[in-house]
Amino acid sequence: MSKHSNEQTKAKIKDEHEEVEATSETTSIKKAEQSNEQTDTTEGKFKINFRTRKFPIWLRIIVVLILLIISLLLGLIVGYAFFGDGEVVDALKIETYQHILDIINKE
Repeated sequence: MSKHSNEQTKAKIKDEHEEVEATSETTSIKKAEQSNEQTDTTEGKFKINFRTRKFPIWLRIIVVLILLIISLLLGLIVGYAFFGDGEVVDALKIETYQHILDIINKE
């Protein structure tokens, strides 16, 4: 009887081993299918995943341009009014810069 029980035990172990292999194969197949879904091709082209930005590029460009204009105006005011001993209001007048260009061009 011990010989018969050993054969039964071996058969059970073999069956369990086959079940484990089968489940590991199915899980690996499922993982492969999931990874294939991510890189799956549609008519020969890869899927492109678009990222939604919180701060769009076109808005970044506009903000940078506005900041450049503000810094230019502040630089003109500081340079003309504080370093050049002029008035703050005069730094933003067109006549002031026409006068400076006239001096440069000697007209």
